[in-house]
Amino acid sequence: MRGLPTFITICLAALLLSPLVARSQDAAKAELDRQASPRKAVIIPLHEMIHPLSAALLERKFRDAVDSGVDVVIFDIHSPGGFTQVTFELMDMVLDANDVETVAFVEKDAISGAALFALSCDKIIMLPDARIGDAGEIVMGADGAYRYTEAKSRSVLAQKVRDTAEATGRPIALAEKMTDKDMVVFKATNKEDGSVRYFSDKEWVALENQDAWEKGPPVREAGKEMFFTANGRRAAELGLIDQTVASRTELASTLNLQEPIPTLERTWVDTLVLILNSGFVTFLLIVIGLTALVIELSAPGLGIGGLTSTLCFGLFFWSRFLGGTAGWLEVTLFVIGLLFIAAEVFVIPGFGVAGISGIVLSLGSLVMASRRFLMPHSSEELAALGMDVLTVVGAFVAFLIALLVLAQYMSEIPGLSRLTLKPTVALEGSGTSEGMAATSLPGWQRVEVGSVGEAISALRPGGRVMVDDFTVDVVTEGDFVDPGTQVRVIGKQGAKVIVRPVA
Repeated sequence: MRGLPTFITICLAALLLSPLVARSQDAAKAELDRQASPRKAVIIPLHEMIHPLSAALLERKFRDAVDSGVDVVIFDIHSPGGFTQVTFELMDMVLDANDVETVAFVEKDAISGAALFALSCDKIIMLPDARIGDAGEIVMGADGAYRYTEAKSRSVLAQKVRDTAEATGRPIALAEKMTDKDMVVFKATNKEDGSVRYFSDKEWVALENQDAWEKGPPVREAGKEMFFTANGRRAAELGLIDQTVASRTELASTLNLQEPIPTLERTWVDTLVLILNSGFVTFLLIVIGLTALVIELSAPGLGIGGLTSTLCFGLFFWSRFLGGTAGWLEVTLFVIGLLFIAAEVFVIPGFGVAGISGIVLSLGSLVMASRRFLMPHSSEELAALGMDVLTVVGAFVAFLIALLVLAQYMSEIPGLSRLTLKPTVALEGSGTSEGMAATSLPGWQRVEVGSVGEAISALRPGGRVMVDDFTVDVVTEGDFVDPGTQVRVIGKQGAKVIVRPVA
């Protein structure tokens, strides 16, 4: 009888706790089912050099993949690397991604910056004969030969690699050896627990508990005067990568993924953006856009030039927006530059500060729109900036040449001759004294200085004016004149009739 209260208490507790236990078991079972069911994944190819444009396209694909709700994002890497700073940005993008598992899948080569990008992923899986490594930073010297970068730049790169390897749980010394040819890495075994660790010669000298480790021979791929590079089998043996697979099917099985795994291939928009960002197409867009703009300003009442110019510069900035190198600042500076030039030409007499400032702003905005950095921090960025400046300045020079050619020969070019104001010339030897009526003469011969007429088209600065019962092609002194405005002829220079609005 003494144990009865205890028994009753135990029974009541069991009844009360049973729903909680059941819910806990259900949650555990659901978690196991979730882990057992195949996960959704997508593949994003990285099969080119890493530069600002390719990185921007890769970032957009990655955002789309994450937003789609997939569990795993696989980067199919076959790349020689590229710009160091751009690689750092891609590494940070992957390291900061907490909503998906990222996997670097190397079927052929992940070299230089591509190897560093792979290090930032949660897992690295390779084919047995694929290669990874050789991430030393080099620059081209004045003599055209490639050289090891200066110590300051190498220190930043080495620290970035060490931090990345530590964050992803990979051998720090082997990862750093990818970027440092001078250090030597060897294997060491802990005397107490038998754990294995890789040390660089620099780390070993500074190690306080050397006695706790048994130092082994150097790793053959990490000796003096070489950047660490290994195939998939060797990298897995050293613990730098997670494992090797024989095919994509085995990859899907290893990661428990739904098959087939969709690939986010490059779309026609991506291809168009790449084409529009190429140097040659950029050159053509700027030359044609500027030339069409001048034609629009010199052809009254016609919008073909304006539409062409808008199309060219619209494509230029649109491709830079999608390429991740331009924003509204560059567009604003370009528009302000054009307004400064227009003010200098049509409002302010002469050509001075406003015109020069407008040209600098317009051309500078075109250069800025092609770069994702404001000031270069490395030789490769400086070289890229120089190429962009050369493209824009070269296009401007070509525009000036095209302007001279058009001014001289536009009236003779089929299709463009209708954009010019060609005067009608009376036949040689004809005249009113020989019986020809005055109405048969061209307007510029009939009009006199002091005559007053009405603009029947916008004068920008050229256009047409109705004087009495005939029309005449005229130009203003530079001002825009709206249709319907009264103007007075103030001068004649051959077939050129100059007018001014009547005050």
